[in-house]
Amino acid sequence: MPLSPPTSPTPSPCPTPESDPVSDPKSDPRVRPESDPESDPKSDPESDPKSDPESNPVSDAQPPMARAPKAGPCPPGAGCYLSGMRRNPVPLLVLLVAFLSLALGAVVAFLFLQVTPAVAPAPAPPPAPVVVTPRGDLSEIERSTVELFARASPSVVFITKLAVRVDPFRRNAMAFPEGTGSGFLWDASGHVVTNFHVIAGADAARVTLGDASVWGAQLVGAYPEKDIAVLRIDAPADQIRPLPVGTSADLQVGQHVFAIGNPFGLDHTLSSGVISGLGREIMSIGGRPIQGVIQTDAAINPGNSGGPLLDSAGRLVGVNTAIYSPSGASAGVGFAVPVDTVRRVVTQLIETGRVERAGLGVQIDEGMLSRRLALRGALVIGVVEGSGAAAAGLVPTMRDPSTGAIVLGDLIVAIDGQPIGNSLDLYRVLDRHEVSDEVTVTVVRDGQRREVRVRLSPVVD
Repeated sequence: MPLSPPTSPTPSPCPTPESDPVSDPKSDPRVRPESDPESDPKSDPESDPKSDPESNPVSDAQPPMARAPKAGPCPPGAGCYLSGMRRNPVPLLVLLVAFLSLALGAVVAFLFLQVTPAVAPAPAPPPAPVVVTPRGDLSEIERSTVELFARASPSVVFITKLAVRVDPFRRNAMAFPEGTGSGFLWDASGHVVTNFHVIAGADAARVTLGDASVWGAQLVGAYPEKDIAVLRIDAPADQIRPLPVGTSADLQVGQHVFAIGNPFGLDHTLSSGVISGLGREIMSIGGRPIQGVIQTDAAINPGNSGGPLLDSAGRLVGVNTAIYSPSGASAGVGFAVPVDTVRRVVTQLIETGRVERAGLGVQIDEGMLSRRLALRGALVIGVVEGSGAAAAGLVPTMRDPSTGAIVLGDLIVAIDGQPIGNSLDLYRVLDRHEVSDEVTVTVVRDGQRREVRVRLSPVVD
């Protein structure tokens, strides 16, 4: 069947299949197999005799007429490609070469940065010399404070509370630190004064002197009612420098005072302030009031307990004992046991290991029965034989043997005219007296007020 001539200008014709082997779809690998019209008769409607109305069924024996190739433009110097040929791979190769070039450039730049030494900056000009301004002499107050600390600090010691524990595997006893506090050397015999609560419950104690030497301590005696304890160390005499002891009876509000101790484990720390109050009262670890306590705004923190409170002359005027603080650190209100009380207690502890105080010779209800019966005063529940109270005829509270009812004894309501509202009031009044003093005791017996004279007896706690 003849082909219709093209309507566009005829370009250079492509070689026919007979003259160009490249145009043979069977011999050209660039041609997709499925696009071979000769190999697939179903894909060419001209090869189908049923679809050609001009085909002659009688001419089956004649050879099929060869199809002429489709004419089309063909760029000069380029080979013609049959339908279905793959795209030109040159752009893909260009992209690949560009990517490899960038990667190679990145590697070269990285290596260049690694081996290229850093250029040191130009040296800065030397700084101008700092001029130290001379300060001149210390002020008089500063000199006195420095001298006071230099004299007193060797007398202040660091106390470590030890607890002995047994190793459950080796069965060896070992001492472990459980707390720390302060203290000071009292005399040349090696006695050390501190607070009772610093060493309370300790199995052993260790004392560190100002020269950093450490010594084992022995307990001489303690008086919890005043929060005072005395230890002793066997240090050489040349290492013992006791503090000079002053008085507290003549102290005045506004005097300068200094506290030396080991707050938070920081040894030999000095703080200064003034006496901000006198005649204060705090409760001791023994449950009884400590009277005449000194109040100061010198910083007293945990670890200062047991350390000395000094006046401006460097004399001992008190033992730092407690602070008033919601946070547990110094809030500007600290308390010290007055040295007059400390001297009386320490002297007895060193001599006898115990403290004798003046007492009536009676046992007082601590408040349970008095509160239940709404009594105001100190109810006598026992009388010590041979005491001043027994000699004066004071009557104790008893239980009726026939009925079992409680028979109230004497209710102490005043001593020397000072009202007694409870047992603490009684301790406050008696604490101001000495053994063998006579006092006038006002009692209520069977609803009647009576006055009796009582000689105070020694009471050992």
